[in-house]
Amino acid sequence: MGQMKRKYPVGIQTFEKIIKEKMTYVDKTKFVYKLAHGTQNNFLSRPRRFGKSLLVSTLQAYFEGRKELFKGLAIEKLETEWTKYPVIHLDLSRGKYYSAENLHGVLNMVLGICEEPYHIVPANLRDYSARLNTIIRTAVKQTGQKAVILIDEYDAPMLDSITDENLRKQIRNIMGDFFSPLKANEGIERFVFLTGITKFSQLSIFSELNNITNISMKDDYAAICGITEQEMLDNFQEGIAETAQANGMTYDEVVDKLRQQYDGYRFSANGENIYNPYSLLNAFTDKDFQNYWFSSGTPTFLLELMRDNGMLVPDLEDVMATKDQFDAPTEQASDPVPILYQSGYITIKNYEYGAYTLAFPNEEVRQGFNTFTLNYLAPTYGRQRTSFGLRFGNAMRADDIDSAMEALRVFLAGFPYDVHLNHEKDFQAIIYTIFEVLNFTIQAEARTAQGHVDILVQTKTSIFVMELKLDKSAEEALAQIDDKAYALPWRQDGRHVFKVGINFSIKERTVTEWKYVEVQK
Repeated sequence: MGQMKRKYPVGIQTFEKIIKEKMTYVDKTKFVYKLAHGTQNNFLSRPRRFGKSLLVSTLQAYFEGRKELFKGLAIEKLETEWTKYPVIHLDLSRGKYYSAENLHGVLNMVLGICEEPYHIVPANLRDYSARLNTIIRTAVKQTGQKAVILIDEYDAPMLDSITDENLRKQIRNIMGDFFSPLKANEGIERFVFLTGITKFSQLSIFSELNNITNISMKDDYAAICGITEQEMLDNFQEGIAETAQANGMTYDEVVDKLRQQYDGYRFSANGENIYNPYSLLNAFTDKDFQNYWFSSGTPTFLLELMRDNGMLVPDLEDVMATKDQFDAPTEQASDPVPILYQSGYITIKNYEYGAYTLAFPNEEVRQGFNTFTLNYLAPTYGRQRTSFGLRFGNAMRADDIDSAMEALRVFLAGFPYDVHLNHEKDFQAIIYTIFEVLNFTIQAEARTAQGHVDILVQTKTSIFVMELKLDKSAEEALAQIDDKAYALPWRQDGRHVFKVGINFSIKERTVTEWKYVEVQK
């Protein structure tokens, strides 16, 4: 018989199912042991689809004393007791929370699942804190062991209601009451673990559980979710080889492509880089390199928050942040940086002197975010994309600047009137995003000895040094390129170098004039 084909747990978040069905499991049990033998109350923030639910499921199997599931894994050599505890698993990812009624429905279902094993019949279905309190105390009384409480995606109700202030306050009050028994029963709890995307610091769970340990940015737990490069190389050799064969690539070329596409997340100052597990598993299943993680969409409120803060897509290539910003209260939603980081759109790239540098983690996120941004700015872009993209992209790659600018002029003129194009940076962001979506090598605000180039575009044969003006003239833009010697660093590059001045009009809302000169070698 031939060797059984490896199964990848795409979308499978149950540890028991992965082990019993002999799917590929990247061993994270050394972290489970460390976590279980550390502080009592812990919180972990990670982006969506990053393995948080699988981690919770693994913790559940461990605390239930299911030693047989951990055969051959790291924890088998670490744990000697395998004590069985009553585990109360509250999975708040089970529903959507766009109304208070939805919230009541989900909380009833989640608590009902936990009440069933102990034959608890609640006196009042909507007295959630009393119900959770009864579950904890009954579990301890019936088993003689302290309770383990695992809360998956604790913040889902608040995130779903973040754009509706009244609903958000209503939900926050309900959830604050819901979580209150955690503090009251501290003495009979063995372990409490919450996962989520963000930390709602005004929620009573964080103000009352004042000894909760946030492990989200600790070096020791940087790789608790996601897949490191070494873990990929150790566990997915077959997947890499099959992907190479399917795409006519070498093994090393596939590793390089996967690294470029899905690696690059970093969750602590000195932590190692992490691959997105959801994307990696899908890539090996399909033997392809698509934008899997991004396909489930980006909240529009995040782009609106960026605009309100004067932050545009080019700014996400180099964001500076302090430790304090990561703990900013999400419920105020005034600073996009912590939300962008916690949501997985930007990640840590460097840390020194107490400051973090953040940027897009990889090509999947960069491409996905740019495409979403362009579709947000121009809702009709999706329909126009093929014709405009082909005309504009082909013209630029052929050094036909006139045809490219004419295509751009027509394209921008079709933007809806309610898309605000009132600043030079708005036009800069749109042009930058178009080039990004069309897979050009591009930099915004590229540094030179005498300033910053608005847009620097590179192809295999040419370099375009672009200066943008608003309600001025293309001549003035070209003059600035010359005055500041913006093109000088690329004169000896060997490729054609073009200086391009572009003027936009607020009134006409598009390109009105452009001029260009090829730099003589």
